[in-house]
Amino acid sequence: MARARIADAAGEHAVHSAVAATEPPPRDTLAMAVRYLLQLLAEQAQGNTVEVRVPPFGATQCIAGPRHTRGTPPNVIETDAATWLALATGGLTWAEAVASGAVHASGQRADLSAHLPVLRIHS
Repeated sequence: MARARIADAAGEHAVHSAVAATEPPPRDTLAMAVRYLLQLLAEQAQGNTVEVRVPPFGATQCIAGPRHTRGTPPNVIETDAATWLALATGGLTWAEAVASGAVHASGQRADLSAHLPVLRIHS
């Protein structure tokens, strides 16, 4: 069963709260922010070729191309919540995240640079 869609107002509030926090945000706020940004990515880059994982909060499939159906997908991106928030809101570029080792990307299509940010907060 698919998870219910996070309403834009609630999701954007969680993202702004998590990004603006001077200390680690409450776990439920961070979880909603991560899931909302994953939801936006899946909506903006529809498809099932790449799986983006942000443990322990969520994962989504995105980007058009060959569909993955069983086992470990051939194109996987994994990162932590803080890095995902920065990438998805424009606070960090894809190249910077990969170069620093904050993002682990495997597979020929495991590149989100053309799809980020999904919600611009940083200028």
